[in-house]
Amino acid sequence: MAYAYWKTGQHTKKAHFELFFRKNPFGGSYTLFAGLDEVLKFLSSFRFSQDDIEYLRNTTALCHCEPAFFDDYLANLDCSEVIVHAMKEGSMVFPRVPLITVTAPLGIGNLIETTMLTLVNYPSLVATNASRMVVAARGQFWEKTAGASLPRSMTPPESPRAGALSSAKPRKSMQLSEGGPSDFTRRKPKCVEFGLRRAQGPDGGFSASKYSHVGGFHATSNVLAGKLLNLPIGGTHAHSFVMSYTSLDLVQDAKVQRVDNGEMVLLLPLVRKYQAELEWHDTNEGEIAAFIGYASSFPNSFLCLIDTYDTLQSGLRNFILVALALNDLGHTPRGIRLDSGDLSYLSLECEYLFHEIGDRFNRSFFYDLDIVASNDINEAVLHSLNKQGHAITMFGIGTNLVTCQNQPALGCVYKLVEIDGEPRIKLSNDLDKVLIPGQKIAYRLFGEAGWPLLDYMAGIHEEAQPAVGERVLCRHPFIEQKRVAVIPSRVVKLHSLVFDGKNGIVGELSSITESRQYVNDQINNTRADLLRYVNPGEYKVSVSEDSFRFLHNMWQQETPVTELR
Repeated sequence: MAYAYWKTGQHTKKAHFELFFRKNPFGGSYTLFAGLDEVLKFLSSFRFSQDDIEYLRNTTALCHCEPAFFDDYLANLDCSEVIVHAMKEGSMVFPRVPLITVTAPLGIGNLIETTMLTLVNYPSLVATNASRMVVAARGQFWEKTAGASLPRSMTPPESPRAGALSSAKPRKSMQLSEGGPSDFTRRKPKCVEFGLRRAQGPDGGFSASKYSHVGGFHATSNVLAGKLLNLPIGGTHAHSFVMSYTSLDLVQDAKVQRVDNGEMVLLLPLVRKYQAELEWHDTNEGEIAAFIGYASSFPNSFLCLIDTYDTLQSGLRNFILVALALNDLGHTPRGIRLDSGDLSYLSLECEYLFHEIGDRFNRSFFYDLDIVASNDINEAVLHSLNKQGHAITMFGIGTNLVTCQNQPALGCVYKLVEIDGEPRIKLSNDLDKVLIPGQKIAYRLFGEAGWPLLDYMAGIHEEAQPAVGERVLCRHPFIEQKRVAVIPSRVVKLHSLVFDGKNGIVGELSSITESRQYVNDQINNTRADLLRYVNPGEYKVSVSEDSFRFLHNMWQQETPVTELR
């Protein structure tokens, strides 16, 4: 295609492209835009090497091409004439509104298409998937640790009962109603990405670690991603670690340093003492040995996988025995991990026993232990657990996160909308595939309640642009009867210049932490119906009156009239 442009002299024409998608993924109402940082790095370094050119020159498809195409055009091609505007990394975005716009000579504008799509499609998909899972895991809940303001719709109830619940120690606790008084007293689960071993190769695994963090995940088990991206890392030991210990003889010399005086103390006698006191003599001995071995190595981050043999009758009890011994020496255990079985029931049973032991031995740390759950968790499982009630404080999610199993591709497209100042349109029998022609300016209009009401696109040359306090007629792009008048309390222009040809990248790129914070702020200030798992609300994307008329006039002009006889 590039050769055809060059041969016919079209390659230097000024073209305008838009990168967008037509439908939100996962049956939802929003998408998160991610991958802009990699797009800008790509544009900054785009060149054909001599090896590239020689390879292309000798391919069957191009071996007939004139030498000047390779030696004069491709050899000197870069992005010095490419101008890019984009939304902010982590933006909540909606169908048809461009994520990125590119103004460039037609030849280079087309050559960068595929790479730009691949650098946006998967990052945006996995960030969206992660965000939906975080919302599902925490329920309709504000993430305190993110530093955002409490959303208007989630102000906790102020009543004597609510106060009593927050100060009383729960017993066999149930998450009674999502968002209800008891829901506010429980720690909300965090999500950790466990997907590297199931991702589509190491590149996919690294990208999933990066963009799941943008979407709201707390940490990753991918240590290389943690190192290169400065992400929090987390994980637990495997079943094989427990299975490798067969006898208490293997840990009879295992010692842990006492916090108060530095003395090295044998763990096994302390564990035996509590085993006798609690009369728990029928647990798996190899499992106790494994837990002692792990505790002696990680006394300040002791978190055990407890379902290798029997979760409640062996793993949970063995963890408690070693946890009590560790705490005698001044260390605070972290918690347990469940990787099989009925996660709702098991987590509540574990929490119940933790509270009983905490009361019996006056150990307050038992009320703060993490209960980590894994085992093929997806968004539907998270919502189901919320309905059933659970005591899980952290979810380790792998396969269904990184492979985006419910929808493996986002479907971004990159379309030409203007050439040499002349708007272009693509028509289709499928209404969703009809292109809105011409360069546009996109805005987000906010209402009095502070929520975004809709996104609004107007032609770049239109005199009337939306303003605060002024009535704006917003039209559905294709359905004449669908229209609404908006008087915005705030108007935000959605795109900014991010790449300026020879001047390269414009401004500072957002860090991963900043993008994650931006995502959280938007989620917390979005209409609750847009976050629903079942039958989510629809967010409006509209065009101006002039753009609506222009689109439909051009549609008629470019559509052949069928003649019947």
